[in-house]
Amino acid sequence: MTKTMKALLLRQHGDVSDLVVVNDYPVPSAKPGEVVIRVGASSFNYHDVFTVKGMPGIKVPLPVIIGLDMAGEIVELGEGVTGWSVGDRVLVNPLNPKVGLMGEMMDGGMAEYCAVTAGQLIKMPDGVSFVEAASLPVAYGTAHRMLVTHNTVKAGDKVLILGASGGVGTGCVMLAKQMGCEVIACAGSDDKMARLKELGADHVVNYRTTDFSKWAVEKYGKPQRRTYEGGVDVVVNFTGGDTWVPSLRCVKRGGTILVCGATAGHDPKEDLRYIWSFELKVIGSNSFYHENLSALMDMIQKGELKPVVDKVLPLEEAAEGLRMIRDREVMGKIVVTP
Repeated sequence: MTKTMKALLLRQHGDVSDLVVVNDYPVPSAKPGEVVIRVGASSFNYHDVFTVKGMPGIKVPLPVIIGLDMAGEIVELGEGVTGWSVGDRVLVNPLNPKVGLMGEMMDGGMAEYCAVTAGQLIKMPDGVSFVEAASLPVAYGTAHRMLVTHNTVKAGDKVLILGASGGVGTGCVMLAKQMGCEVIACAGSDDKMARLKELGADHVVNYRTTDFSKWAVEKYGKPQRRTYEGGVDVVVNFTGGDTWVPSLRCVKRGGTILVCGATAGHDPKEDLRYIWSFELKVIGSNSFYHENLSALMDMIQKGELKPVVDKVLPLEEAAEGLRMIRDREVMGKIVVTP
């Protein structure tokens, strides 16, 4: 194995333009309990935008290779690693329970090689590609846990999804449709709306030109406090900001709001009257686990799921891919192949 490698490095917090591709980063070696993988593919998430910018209360050890999601092939086994062999194809769970997230608290996947603990490895089925597997953890894993593990939606539910064109959003659209829901997908352009229709969304709403909450009330009726008529059953809101109160307004009595992030702001205006008057449930979902990622790969293997990949880019163009995510120009995932 060579001693140096290409990597996408964050040396200082700032903008995506501060990311640099270096050719002389040291190739990691496998410490006890670790393996080194040759990265086959790595994918970006909106979380990477926050990592580059810097997050209050989270001290990232700089410099760091960014990128949470990765899949590849084992090339070196550390002392004490059992059950794995050189050549095994693996998906990496980005969460190291003792240290934190890959690409944030330790080097991540935007490089030719990466060291991870053996406990983070999940074996890939033969019919799943590195690009497909690397699309899954943060986005699709979160969607799967939020909808399936927490048992929050059921056949026949009207499910309104904000930010439906991104990674988590497209995952929610496809999983909700598989579960027999009526899906309302909200996105910011006509092109994204057309592609969400192709994914199976029953209705699409351009949130830039249409008030999604008023649309839902006009379509399904105003939620009633004494009966269960009107409104949608579930709103998936990982946007926050000024979408929060409108979300409360369009959910039926006894309905649910699912939260797994806040890309537009974590401290929105609140109106508690809706929560008690309509007996609403607000359910948070954090992270993903091996069983979510294994279940998703099984779905890909069986032909039940195909992750939405907007672009596959070389490492040299990775920063531009993250800019596209930041500026919401992406449908699904941006994947990088080193």
